[in-house]
Amino acid sequence: MKRQVITYTLMLAVLSIAGFIQAEDNWPHWRGPHHNGISDAKNLPMKWSQTENIVWKTPLPSWSAATPIIWGDRMFIISPSKVEPKPKPEQKQAQEQSQTGRRRRSALDPGGPKLLLFCISKKDGKILWERELDDKNQIHRKQNDATPSPVTDGKHVWAVTGTGKVAAFDMDGKPIWKKDFQQDYGPFGHNWGYGSSPLLHDNSLIVEVLHGMKTDDPSYVVSLNAETGKVQWHQERPTDAEMESPDAYTTPVLLEHEGKTQIVISGGDYVTGHDFETGKEIWRAAGLNPLKRRNYRVVPTPIIMDGLIYAPTRKKPLLALKVGGTGDITESHLVWKFEGSAAPDVPSPVCDGKYFYMVDDRGLVTCLDAKTGALIWGPETTTEGIMSASPILVEGKLYIINENAVTSIVSVGPEFKLLATNELDGSYTLASPAVSGSQLFIRTSTHLYCIEQ
Repeated sequence: MKRQVITYTLMLAVLSIAGFIQAEDNWPHWRGPHHNGISDAKNLPMKWSQTENIVWKTPLPSWSAATPIIWGDRMFIISPSKVEPKPKPEQKQAQEQSQTGRRRRSALDPGGPKLLLFCISKKDGKILWERELDDKNQIHRKQNDATPSPVTDGKHVWAVTGTGKVAAFDMDGKPIWKKDFQQDYGPFGHNWGYGSSPLLHDNSLIVEVLHGMKTDDPSYVVSLNAETGKVQWHQERPTDAEMESPDAYTTPVLLEHEGKTQIVISGGDYVTGHDFETGKEIWRAAGLNPLKRRNYRVVPTPIIMDGLIYAPTRKKPLLALKVGGTGDITESHLVWKFEGSAAPDVPSPVCDGKYFYMVDDRGLVTCLDAKTGALIWGPETTTEGIMSASPILVEGKLYIINENAVTSIVSVGPEFKLLATNELDGSYTLASPAVSGSQLFIRTSTHLYCIEQ
């Protein structure tokens, strides 16, 4: 009996260790294993360059904002195909503007016409397979149609494109199913193109389409059976936002409350909570656009931590709402709001439960008390240049990357401290970084880098 107890205890210990290793090794969603930009990884590098601490770098055919995702030894990333742009005077001008830190690409092409899903070996960076998702890639002001990040559960991988294609593959690249949202529900009407990543939970793939600038069609959220692609529910999401304000580039997030799962959607002037099983709206909070401006599209994704929903908008205000409630919770569940000048427009924030961190488009980082919204420090300067990627929090440090592939490492806690600044290839970088174990992965417009001490 004693031997059986010891054996059982050892089995539990092994399973616990395996679960911990899996949690820190996988990055299955664009915001990581916990959907909030936080990882349990250890010993990430503090210093790197083109010639230092680079394990491997894999050339990519074109640029994209899609973050690489990771499961085991496999990485998945979306990219347009390669293009050979013809030199034009305006391209040279755009390149010069990019070098001065202004919001321009180094080339005006969208990438090639094909939208591709790549599977890459985490061990050595070799491309294991590629699959074509669509052949109608276009540029939409700042982004192209390869912006949404894929998602995986270790058995399958799902990809969404800015052209509305939604597809599932097994880990070896075998196609499982494919759908066309623009064919099924009408053309996308975003001013800046479609940019939301899918959410995977409990064998359901959740895809949001919040738009209105270039269409009168309603916004909606769809739940698909992840294995078959069958529509489980389709829920319209009404809004009274005008002009560009109905547009959102956020990603759905999960909320567990009183034993039930909800989906939180932000954009179109509102934050809403939906029943996971039916899509029915449970609650709604206004306040993202109190002045009812007509250009208040929302880019940063909300995060949920310790009973609070943090919902950014176009710079300000940033809302902290208490979970729970039904109907209109605009006033009843508002805990605090931040209306400072350094709130984010594009990068999503990150929170460890005690402190709330946000980076604005100029690289200014601010720390708030997560429970009260009180200013702890900031705004503090990191690296000059435009920021579009979202920061990640790993082992007490923030990793913040700008559009020139320069990464600032900032210590978390009650005092600001810039720990390191590292440069790569200087190319146009929109994608958020990912981590696995002790390795950091950065996707620029030219390469995917594996960085390790």
